[in-house]
Amino acid sequence: MSFDREALIAACAARGVVARIVVASVAGSAPRETGASMLVWRDGQSGTIGGGALEHSATLAARDALTPGHRDLSRHALGPDLGQCCGGAVQVLTEVYDEASARALPEDVIMRGPGAAPLAVTRLRARIRTGQPVQTMLTGSWFIEPVSRPDRAVWIWGAGHVGRALVQVLAPLPGTDVTWVDTAADRFPEHVPNGVTAVPAAEPALMVAHAPPHAEHLIVTFSHSLDLELCHRLLAHGFDFAGLIGSATKRTRFHKRLAALGHGPQSIARITCPIGQPGLGRDPQAIAIGVAAQMLQTAGSDTRPLKDSA
Repeated sequence: MSFDREALIAACAARGVVARIVVASVAGSAPRETGASMLVWRDGQSGTIGGGALEHSATLAARDALTPGHRDLSRHALGPDLGQCCGGAVQVLTEVYDEASARALPEDVIMRGPGAAPLAVTRLRARIRTGQPVQTMLTGSWFIEPVSRPDRAVWIWGAGHVGRALVQVLAPLPGTDVTWVDTAADRFPEHVPNGVTAVPAAEPALMVAHAPPHAEHLIVTFSHSLDLELCHRLLAHGFDFAGLIGSATKRTRFHKRLAALGHGPQSIARITCPIGQPGLGRDPQAIAIGVAAQMLQTAGSDTRPLKDSA
């Protein structure tokens, strides 16, 4: 887990003053791991540190202390203190930010605590200068978190009902950067979630050239001809995953058409169709849940276009 600096800045810009609550350490059994965090403001919240009594107590305490600069590190024995069935204990760090203080945070590793930095923190700073990775940890009363950077690029082609459901499910996933493409600005909803870049493009297929070769693609447009063009270009461009909405009949037809465009069977087989878990149903939200589960279970593959023998 790492510090989502951009999400904090966005929340402060929208809400004014925001408390960030993070699990700083875990001993024994607990609902969430070290680094799990949530944001809390006067009349709302996002994220979770595990739900139940711990989260409820931490949320109420944070709302009572919404003053920028506030910091509190507290320890909770989950059974004796909160009546939770987990047998462990956690330390929870609550810090309150406004937009200015959030933007002032470092962009690589955030290290903070009371008083002078202990020797362990000084050594960590030396490691950072040499480019060594740093893990989330609590040392004494100082808490260290690397700043998160998206490591999963997801491109969603189409802003219809299924595309919108996919965005709502995939955008909150940690480390995920979503690019959302459709033919015009009015195809997108008024509110686009944080971490999502909406790209209106009169000719969406031309945007394939701008996608990272390791990106994951979900093709859910309103047009079969556009779907085919996207598949054709992606097979030449390279990807980690490409999923096409449709039926087994559509898959068969597309395989024939892509073969006619010069793609070999090994390349064409890399396009997943249908996507998701058909047994969940055809409702857009059910499709999105199935697709998300499928993608989370899919390991990265060779991103280079495959060269088929004729």
